[in-house]
Amino acid sequence: MEKEEQKVENEKKKRILSGIQPTGIFTLGNYIGAIRNWEQMQEDFECAYFIADLHSLTVRQEPAKLRKQILEAFALLLACGIDPKKSLCFIQSHVPTHTELSWILSGVTQFGELSRMTQFKDKSAKHADNVNAGLFTYPVLMAADILLYQADFVPVGADQKQHLEFTRDIAERFNSRYSPTFTLPEPYIAESGARVMSLQDPTKKMSKSDENPKAFVSILDTPDVIMSKFKSAVTDSDTEVCYKEGKDGINNLMSIYSVLNNKSLDEVEKEFAGKGYGDFKKAVGETVVEALRPIREEFDRLKTEKAYLEEVYTEGARNATAISSRTLSKVKRKVGLL
Repeated sequence: MEKEEQKVENEKKKRILSGIQPTGIFTLGNYIGAIRNWEQMQEDFECAYFIADLHSLTVRQEPAKLRKQILEAFALLLACGIDPKKSLCFIQSHVPTHTELSWILSGVTQFGELSRMTQFKDKSAKHADNVNAGLFTYPVLMAADILLYQADFVPVGADQKQHLEFTRDIAERFNSRYSPTFTLPEPYIAESGARVMSLQDPTKKMSKSDENPKAFVSILDTPDVIMSKFKSAVTDSDTEVCYKEGKDGINNLMSIYSVLNNKSLDEVEKEFAGKGYGDFKKAVGETVVEALRPIREEFDRLKTEKAYLEEVYTEGARNATAISSRTLSKVKRKVGLL
């Protein structure tokens, strides 16, 4: 009876889906903008999280290194508070329905649509020696990732909005041609958070691909490294801790401090009235260290528990296959496959 009640409760919840590539560690910007909300989201939504390892193959990878990164990325998901008893968590390549639906959807995708995708243009320029077909068609696989699970919401940043619009276009076209099949996903924007900027060039968004390692904070950086990065953060020639135009560096640090301490910018300003930038940078660094400490410690523990991780991602793949196969079966029947 209790399981049946839980099932009914889950069916009432909206489904949210997010995939991450295993090609780098989240930054502080990712944490503040999205990750710190994940634990609560599990209470509010039916969540599905996966490691998008197939997407990472659009650029050349070292096989042994990639395998290590996939396992570590999965461990990092759990370390960030994803509970496999509450959320669906799996590795994309372990669930064959993704590639099967991707091929079917490619038949309702126009060449012109893919050629207009800005990320294809950007990545083609960055990897001019390897402009492969996967780089061109991966938005179709991304659409399949989302549509398979009938996701109501997908957390997106500014660089992913076009992909979600593309997914909606494909879903609408399929629904119109074959009858209603797919849920049209909406972008999910977190209620709280801040756009975290580079510590070395606060006019740019913090990015793990920044060539200057002092410009971004990884959520697995050690306390000493975090403190060093904040001490060297670019500010201005003024000495007053206040939020106003022309003080991009201080504005960025104030945003980080205010979000992680649940304080308004006015409260932060009053707290540091009469204090210099040195004291403020130290306080921001210490706040970030404490916010990220539980993630780093749990990750260090989990990455040694390989048998446990295998058990979790195997069960996750089994559940993901069962859920996504229901959608795929409908699709195959509607397009006329025997």
